[in-house]
Amino acid sequence: MAHGGPTARSTVLGTASIAFWTSRGVGVLDVNYGGSTGYGREYRERLRDMWGVVDVADTALAARRLAEAGEADPRRLAVQGHSAGGWTVLASLATTDVFAAGISSCGVTDARLMAEHTHDFESRYLDGLIGPLPETDKLYEERSPLAHVAGVTAPVLLLQGLDDPIVPTPLAEAFRAELERHGVPHQYVAFAGEGHGFRRADTVARCLELSLDFLGDALGFVPAPAGSPA
Repeated sequence: MAHGGPTARSTVLGTASIAFWTSRGVGVLDVNYGGSTGYGREYRERLRDMWGVVDVADTALAARRLAEAGEADPRRLAVQGHSAGGWTVLASLATTDVFAAGISSCGVTDARLMAEHTHDFESRYLDGLIGPLPETDKLYEERSPLAHVAGVTAPVLLLQGLDDPIVPTPLAEAFRAELERHGVPHQYVAFAGEGHGFRRADTVARCLELSLDFLGDALGFVPAPAGSPA
């Protein structure tokens, strides 16, 4: 899992979503990649101007090391994230060969379009993560997963709220169109009435069910019943 933010953090506390996976026999690694808060200023500033590089490298390295330690099957590693975590998911699939599947929920696909269309509260957020516009326009394009869809070979599940004001729906649909153009196996599921964070209980449950079925198909396993040991 790659948390959103991206300058937020995952906590050591258990969550219902993690319990959903572990209770069905799926191991979870929740990564606080460089830039995450809570580890001091130097660690936080690792992500300055390096979003799409440091987060991807740290997430891939954490998964690879877990496999090298014998704690995970290197052929069945998947990556999941929401919002900025979805950006890390898509960039990881496009630029590394570590993961065999990816799940992006309301993920950022094009940093340039996000900077143009996102809400006012985050209108200058990317200045410190990639660089100021228009001076670094080329860098925005180079970092964006949408520019590297040709590098994606693993199947992708895209989940999107149709009323998302932070990562507007056209960003997800543009990525879906590129996946289709490049022949990458994928599913795209959009939810009417949902924004950047899915709120309705039926939507949350549906996303978990879709994600479990997707990983079962992508990684070649039959999901264990709830309560199975990890």
